Amino acid sequence: MTKPGIPNDLVLSTSCYGPRLRSIEDQAFSAVAMGFRKLELGLSATPSELRGWEDARRETGIEMSCVVVGSLKPKTPSMTGSMLGSLDADQREMALNSSRRHVQLAQSLGAPVVILRGCAVEDSKLEAEAAKLLDEHANTHVDDLDIVKDRTRDFVHRLQAKSQRQIGHFCRSVHTLQSEFPETSFAIAPGNDLDDLFGFEAVQWILDDLAAHKVGYWHDTARIHRRGKLGTPDQGAWLESFSSRSLGVHLRDASDTEFGLPPSLGEVDFKLVSEYLPKDCARVVDVDPTHGRPEVLASVQFLLGLGF
Repeated sequence: MTKPGIPNDLVLSTSCYGPRLRSIEDQAFSAVAMGFRKLELGLSATPSELRGWEDARRETGIEMSCVVVGSLKPKTPSMTGSMLGSLDADQREMALNSSRRHVQLAQSLGAPVVILRGCAVEDSKLEAEAAKLLDEHANTHVDDLDIVKDRTRDFVHRLQAKSQRQIGHFCRSVHTLQSEFPETSFAIAPGNDLDDLFGFEAVQWILDDLAAHKVGYWHDTARIHRRGKLGTPDQGAWLESFSSRSLGVHLRDASDTEFGLPPSLGEVDFKLVSEYLPKDCARVVDVDPTHGRPEVLASVQFLLGLGF
């Protein structure tokens, strides 16, 4: 017999299913069987088929907690984040229209929060410098990494300083979305890579600029762990600065070689994370779909043991 899940208040991302289960209806019934009562519509190479959601919600009582912008399209390895901060007016308008579709979908699913992902810098020289630094991190002896980390911190500071126009465009785009959809809350997720605008300083600027709106922060344990190992602000710094404005967190583990591990299988300090998060923020289990039901259930047990 299939081992039942532990009833919990965590959220399960649909991205955990990958190609195993395609319909949101099947994903909802599977999540409930594992003890979840809430879903996130997340990024996937095989986006969820949305027919049957109302039937599943009516039969199981499951809720949709949040929607990630980009979840309507197949995820690719080179998938960029939001283009709401693009220097190209046409690209910004396309990004706004895409975001509008995701917000409208979130409202139809009953999700109160829409997550806006990072924003790549539009500067080929900075992109090349970021790629070179990542290569140096991968190939430098551990005893010499401090020098590379110093240069990485300097690079991130310069990147964010040079990208003020893009950040300004992003803030104006979010202001537009908030004025059109005042009942929806928007969460700003940190950048995934070094050439992403949404580093520590930029997220602070964005949250300050949009403080009067329903805009908050979205933490990502694996993403911040990976950025921290490059020499930029670590998990504790992000949580101390932004946890009070956190609308949610993606709970996934990471190591030097793997990203998207089930919590407890990598290097992330989840006890630290649990101590900072406000009680009402969404706690989303979001692991790579190569990990199946047993690993998800083990992650839930681990997280509940830490007070999540």
